[in-house]
Order: sequence, then structure tokens, then C-alpha cells
Amino acid sequence: MEILLTMSNYIIPVTMLFIVVYGLLNGVRIYETFLEGAKEGLQTVVEILPTLIGLIVAVEIFQNGGLLEICTNLIRPLVEPLGFPAEIAPLSVIRLVSSSAAIGLLVDIFQTYGPDSYMGRVASVMMSCTETVFYTMSVYFLAVGIRKTRYTLPCALITNFVGVVVAIWLVGLVW
Repeated sequence: MEILLTMSNYIIPVTMLFIVVYGLLNGVRIYETFLEGAKEGLQTVVEILPTLIGLIVAVEIFQNGGLLEICTNLIRPLVEPLGFPAEIAPLSVIRLVSSSAAIGLLVDIFQTYGPDSYMGRVASVMMSCTETVFYTMSVYFLAVGIRKTRYTLPCALITNFVGVVVAIWLVGLVW
């Protein structure tokens, strides 16, 4: 374990040193190239900022406006007979949009049911088996200029659904 900790402390500095040495050996103007990359990065941030603000506002409205609780109560009769805890449904929906909001819901689940409870374990495994689909698609596709997502969204939603189902199944299987 000590070896892994020591290696993890040196990975980033060694990688940076390798990049600088490689650039110098190949005649790359390192500082100018770095500044160009930083400028492009800032430009990308400015371009995707409205999308990020829109996502944050939508999540806040969904959570604080009571819509999340309404949705949970609406789907409860549909999902509980299938063995899907309705209390996890808001987490699975919010996780599609915002990882930080999903972590907030995860902490609420931990405080209400406990981290070692069935609900806490399902929520933890589900967070590992799913992705922030809408956030990822909006940020990365917008950053590289992709306008037509074709099959990306349906496939990502199906994959997320499978991740939620597998999380519930795994927790039921192991605990």
C-alpha cells in the first residue's frame, strides 16, 4: 500500500516533466503552446457557460420547487412492486443531469436511512454504475461542436437504466 501511495504522489509531476522534456527534444515552443491551450480552454468555458447555468437552474428548480417529490410519489406505485425503492428514483433522475446534486441526494439518503442500510448501499452502487448523461453530452458535444447526437442519448439512457437495475440486483445479491 505504501508503494501505491508513493507512486500516486509522483505520477503527475513525472508526467509533467515527461511532457516538457518530450516537447523540448522535439523543438516545441512549450510556453507558447501552453498559453494557446489555456486560451482555447477559456474560450470553451465561455461557450458552454450558458448551458451549464441552464442545467444548474433546472436542477435547483426540480429539487427545491417540489417537483422531485411529486415525481417520486407518482412513480412509487409503479416501481415498488418491481423491487425498485421509490426513494432511489429521484437520485437516478438527478444523476442524469448533475453529479453534485446527486451527491446531495445521496447524503440525504445516508442521513435518513444510514450508509449501511439497503437504501444507502443501493444508492452508493448506483452512483458508481451511472453517469451524468445530459451534463456530459451538453458540455462535451458543445465543446467540440457536435450538433446531431444521433444514437448517443437513447444508448446513454438505456445504459443508465441498466446501471440502476444492476445496482439494485448486486446489492440484493451481495447483502
